[in-house]
Amino acid sequence: MKNLPLKIGHRGAKGHVAENTLESIKKALELGVDAIEIDVHLSTTGELVVFHDFTLERLTTDAGEIAMKSLKELKELRINGQFEIPTLLEVLDLIDKKCMLNIELKGLRTAFETCKSIQLYTETKGWNFDGFLVSSFNHEELKTVFNINKNIPLAVLTESDLDMAKNFAQTINAKAIHPVHHLLNKKSVRQLQKLGFEVNTWTVNDIETIQRIKTYGVDGIFSDFPDRL
Repeated sequence: MKNLPLKIGHRGAKGHVAENTLESIKKALELGVDAIEIDVHLSTTGELVVFHDFTLERLTTDAGEIAMKSLKELKELRINGQFEIPTLLEVLDLIDKKCMLNIELKGLRTAFETCKSIQLYTETKGWNFDGFLVSSFNHEELKTVFNINKNIPLAVLTESDLDMAKNFAQTINAKAIHPVHHLLNKKSVRQLQKLGFEVNTWTVNDIETIQRIKTYGVDGIFSDFPDRL
């Protein structure tokens, strides 16, 4: 059994290598994470690509919405002038069951293809459903996953309202709630855990805050620097 809290690499190991790249994910694996969190968007050609922002300008020399680009167009870009934008399938092949994968449904209409990918890897690549966690702020995307495949573990993200997250999580039989760390204290964590939810909090980077959050008894911590956990 894993020691708690779980060490969750945020967008790979974002503090060490450019976020959501295969190189960042390799670094997180080298650091011995229990799980890796990534974000997905749907390209115009139907592939899920791993990228956080809805637009391209922060990380590439291109502009515009990522969801308006084909996979071929996205593969020609470089994050920070250096790294390729990976697909979800490339990330799955790289991780290859070495740790759990938290897929955050960032873009619209990402639920169906995510379910399809998870089904493929559980049926043909030896993954188990408990090797995945699908999270989102978007309740409609999470509902879609729940309606397609109730075997896929779900997590509700929140940065403002624990009660709303809890109430919605109960309607989709979510495994976990993922609150921003400043919403939590020992009491709120215990209350959520008593209801049967795991509590994984984000994004905790400095040593002092990490130590304080650990005293709350959370189940997992997302960090850009998973080696600090």
